[in-house]
Amino acid sequence: MATSAEPVQIPGLSGLQANGPPSQKVNKEKKQKQQAASEYPLELQPPPEFFDHRIKMFEQLKIEYDEFVKAQPRGEITVTLPDGSERKAISWESSPMDIAKEVSKSLAERVVIAKVDGALWDLERPLEKSCKLELLDFEHPEGKKVFWHSSAHVLGEAAEKHYGSHLCLGPPTEDGFFYEMDIPDRPVTNADYPSLEKLAEGAVKEKQKFERLVVSKEKLLEMFHYNKFKKYLIETKIPDGSSTTVYRCGPMVDLCVGPHIPHTGRIKAFMVTKNSACYFLGDPTNESLQRIYGISFPDKKQLTEYKAFLAEAAKRDHRKIGKEQELFFFHDLSPGNCFFLPHGTRVYNALVELMRSEYYKRGYQEVISPNMYNSKLWETSGHWQNYKDDMFLLDVEKEKWALKPMNCPGHCLIFDSRDRSYKELPIRMAEFGIIHRNEASGALTGLTRVRRFVQDDTHVFCMPSQIEEEIGALFDFMQHVYGLFGFEFHLELSTRPDNFLGSIETWDKAEEQLKQALEKQYPGKWEVNPGDGAFYGPKIDITIRDALRRSFQCATIQLDFQLPERFNLKYRSGDDSASPDKPPTRPVIIHRAILGSLERFMAIITEHFAGKWPFWLSPRQVVVIPVAAPFKEYAAEIADRLSKAGIYADVDNGENTLPKKIRNGEIAQYNFILVVGQEEFDARSVNIRNRDDVGTKARASTVPLDEVIEKMVTLKSSKRLDNRL
Repeated sequence: MATSAEPVQIPGLSGLQANGPPSQKVNKEKKQKQQAASEYPLELQPPPEFFDHRIKMFEQLKIEYDEFVKAQPRGEITVTLPDGSERKAISWESSPMDIAKEVSKSLAERVVIAKVDGALWDLERPLEKSCKLELLDFEHPEGKKVFWHSSAHVLGEAAEKHYGSHLCLGPPTEDGFFYEMDIPDRPVTNADYPSLEKLAEGAVKEKQKFERLVVSKEKLLEMFHYNKFKKYLIETKIPDGSSTTVYRCGPMVDLCVGPHIPHTGRIKAFMVTKNSACYFLGDPTNESLQRIYGISFPDKKQLTEYKAFLAEAAKRDHRKIGKEQELFFFHDLSPGNCFFLPHGTRVYNALVELMRSEYYKRGYQEVISPNMYNSKLWETSGHWQNYKDDMFLLDVEKEKWALKPMNCPGHCLIFDSRDRSYKELPIRMAEFGIIHRNEASGALTGLTRVRRFVQDDTHVFCMPSQIEEEIGALFDFMQHVYGLFGFEFHLELSTRPDNFLGSIETWDKAEEQLKQALEKQYPGKWEVNPGDGAFYGPKIDITIRDALRRSFQCATIQLDFQLPERFNLKYRSGDDSASPDKPPTRPVIIHRAILGSLERFMAIITEHFAGKWPFWLSPRQVVVIPVAAPFKEYAAEIADRLSKAGIYADVDNGENTLPKKIRNGEIAQYNFILVVGQEEFDARSVNIRNRDDVGTKARASTVPLDEVIEKMVTLKSSKRLDNRL
């Protein structure tokens, strides 16, 4: 890899005084705030030398490109809009923005990016021929990605001005964007955020145009000679003799396929959200870089709403609630491995019991398989070649072993443990197996990214003729389970990746069967996610949305023709014409998880419910509070009866006052608080307070104890979301 240019020397605070000593009239408070914001000046003076170098090259090449465009023949073309209407335009002259202005002024102001014959296209880039045109705004997923990608360039410009950084990669994400960069001799801190935001604000006010330019590999290496990271990408990703695009906004020129918004003025709200360390191309053997994250919107009101969302998300953070409710914790002596405390274990077990009860109803057979295997198993399955770096490897008696990162190869051994007949199929094999994956320490995040976890994992071994029926049953299973938590869901078909195993013909057949199953169950309500299938087969990914409208991919349905082949799995088909020369009859494996990782799912529902658990999931269902010492025995009797009925019940016999005990019960999120005194003792009843009535005018009610127990048992078994007896 080439070496970088000499690091830019960052001047000291004296750089602020380039125009002489500061006036004595400067607002003292403002000056203190500026100094507190960062120990470095807002913008490097002089600016990095590579600014002028890039701009001079860009401007010269732009002149050549403009001459090329001017020389292209003009002619009338037809632009067809999604509603079927047509507009006339001029090739190499009319742009999508011109069409948007013809349609309506409000559309032209709102549109973010164009789609020309299905490909994203800059709004100001001339159309070259007759085409189909779509105009996308920020609310469209692709429009949002383009908007955030463009905002990443603004962040990159601010970072270059502030740090003199050498930029690497700056993509959009599901909730904003980030830029990775090499910053000489200094860390990024929260104190830098106001400076970056102010520089971004300046770029926005200038309404810098995003200008596109196609540049040859040779010229790109010259343009980015100062940046070893860009040079590496150019040398390794761009074939010799070919070209790719760069984009300019203001002084910032970056290697980028685009497209982008018309100009930076479209960005009305911009915020830096966080920073972290990372490695170039995500490889720990490469150099360490700084990653800065941001968010932006075309309306300031949206940023205000986003900040409110962040505040609510912080309140719901599963790590915070997990600590407050004593559900789980992590320890440095076992990073990425959760310690579930008694109350957290109650929630965890409720999830397992839910799935186990459904397995019984739906014809699943539960198995238990080993947790570690010889490397020969993983070589057979293909994981050793495709997944080895993500596995925990072991040396046992001079042989290589590994902890299992998934259950499927072990289930293949179970299927192959004896002769199988077509009459047995489908075999629905389920396991709550412990799985280990070697996640990078920097990626570990509470329960959402761990190294040790359990999946509600099943593998359906079936005949090809049974695929459609089995997938239909899985859809029904999934809808039922997600309905219990109040989740909406979205479906995507993930197709053949680059590192696929097997033949293209087999993949095409598998993908077509999944398409048919999706279209039968959810016509027009699913999308294709190209190239994101597993290496052994295509899959249906199911994304759920929580109470904050955040999306999480949990469930997956994967069709696998490869493992049966690799493990030589077969069954007797009952075909009398079978002979030694005839190929074996192989089953198809349908990999399926609904909750996915139980640990991750528990994090999702903790935040979804904000720690206010539905009664059937709650680790603290009832607390009984005696109003005075003489009623402690009655309170204990109530708790005992509730416990025997399968309800989690505690008694507060502490020294606090009655109001304090009730308040503590509310804070602890007990679903119901039962207060008992003389009146309740005499009537064999309880005074019941509902957690969801806290802060309302609803009053506690006195109900016979037998009736309360019966209703609580019914509420728990019904698995309802409401907290009403």
